[in-house]
Amino acid sequence: MAKRILVTGASGWLGLGIVKALLARGDEVIGLDIHMSPQLSALRQHYPRFASVEADLGEWSQVMEAFRKHEPQAVVHAAAIVGVVHAADIPVKAMRVNVEGSVNLFEAMRFHDVKRVVNISTEETYGDFTAHIIDETHPQKPTSVYGLTKLAAEHYGRIYADRYGIECINTRTCWVYGPDLPRARVPKVFIDAALAGQSYHLKAGGDLAVDQVYIDDTVAGVLLALDKPKHRFDAYHIATGQAPSIDDVARIVRELVPGADVSTSPGWYLHGDKFPTAKKGALDISRARKELGYAPKYDLRKGIEHTLSLARESLRSA
Repeated sequence: MAKRILVTGASGWLGLGIVKALLARGDEVIGLDIHMSPQLSALRQHYPRFASVEADLGEWSQVMEAFRKHEPQAVVHAAAIVGVVHAADIPVKAMRVNVEGSVNLFEAMRFHDVKRVVNISTEETYGDFTAHIIDETHPQKPTSVYGLTKLAAEHYGRIYADRYGIECINTRTCWVYGPDLPRARVPKVFIDAALAGQSYHLKAGGDLAVDQVYIDDTVAGVLLALDKPKHRFDAYHIATGQAPSIDDVARIVRELVPGADVSTSPGWYLHGDKFPTAKKGALDISRARKELGYAPKYDLRKGIEHTLSLARESLRSA
C-alpha cells in the first residue's frame, strides 16, 4: 500500500536517489531541503504525487509547518552535513544541522504522531574498527566531528523512542559511491581521471581496506528498513560485508579502462589530505540479510563497471 513519505535532504545525492525510488514504486513523497535542486524540481513535472518543500531543519517553525501541511506517515532522514572533512571545516554548522536538525525533526514527529523514521547513519559512528569485520554491536567511539554528530542523532532517536514511542531505525552505511557522486572521493577520483585520460596517483592510503557500497544497494536497504512491519533492532548495516583496499579500486579501474593511469601508494589514508581516517574494515550485513531480506546486487567490480557505463553515456550525450 502506498504511503506518504517525507524525505529530508531530498536535494542531496543520496536523498534524491531515495526520492526517485519511492516515487517509482508508487508512494507519495514530500521532498524537504533547504534549497531545491534542479533535478528535484524537475520531478514535479513527472510525478503529481511529489511535493517539494524548502525548509531549514534548524528552524523549528519551518519543520512543524511542513508536517502540518503535508501530513507524512513516515520519514526518511537523509539531511546532513556529510563527510569527515566538510563537518570538520564547519563544526558548529554540522552540529546545528546534524544534531539540532534531527531533534527538530523528532519533535515534529512527536507533535504530529508520526511513528517511524529511517535515519541515514554511518560507519563513522564507530571510530576505529577493532576487527576486520564488525557488526552493529561494535562500540561507538567516533574520532571525527561528523561521526560524533551522527552518533548524537542516533542517541536522540533512542531517547525519543523510549519516551514517546517514535521508532528511529538507523541504517549505517559505509563509503557509498556511484554515478554523479558530488565529492572527490574514491572510487570517483580514479574513474574521473581514467575517463578524462588523466593521471591520478593517491600518495598514501592504498592499503586501507574499507567497505564500499553502490548507491542503488544503499537505497534498497533504506526502503527495506522503511517497509518492515516490526523491528527487533534499531540499527542495520547497509553495505557489502567486504572490505577491498583502495589499491584494489585503482586496479579494477585500470582493468576496466585500458590505458588508465591511476595508482596508489601505501600509508595512512587522509580525508581531503588533512584528516587521518579511522581504522576501517567491512560491515557485517548478516542482521540486514536476516531481518530485512537485504541482498546487495553490486560487488565492487560490478559497481565500478556500472558507474563507468553511466558516466560514458553522460559524456556522449553532453
